[in-house]
Amino acid sequence: MSVPGRPADPRPRSGSRDPHGLERYYVLTGGRSGPGAAAASLDVATLVVSRTAPAPGMQYEHEEILRRCREPLSVAELGAHLQLPFNIVAVLLSDLLDAGRIEVRDPIPAHRAGRGPDLALLQEVLSGLEGI
Repeated sequence: MSVPGRPADPRPRSGSRDPHGLERYYVLTGGRSGPGAAAASLDVATLVVSRTAPAPGMQYEHEEILRRCREPLSVAELGAHLQLPFNIVAVLLSDLLDAGRIEVRDPIPAHRAGRGPDLALLQEVLSGLEGI
């Protein structure tokens, strides 16, 4: 028996007709395969911040996004927490953007923040990769 308000487990079960959760994704997005115009520029590094608290009766995934994004969180992190692919998360974020419940921010590139890349850190990464 499943817990009310919780998403269905997308993992395949023996004899399951939909081993990849595609039916679940279809239901989550209302059959949409991509985000609306408001979220067309989203990428994995885009930061998401809640503007409102979850409302009673909201879709579970929408509630979860609003809870997790009280502090800025990237689209990639959201996808990992929700265990959903990017395009599904983008559709859900599009819904919340259209409703004015979230705002999205592009991360500030280092060169625009007034500093270049950390060369010492890059050198350490390179050294670590050479040792592999």
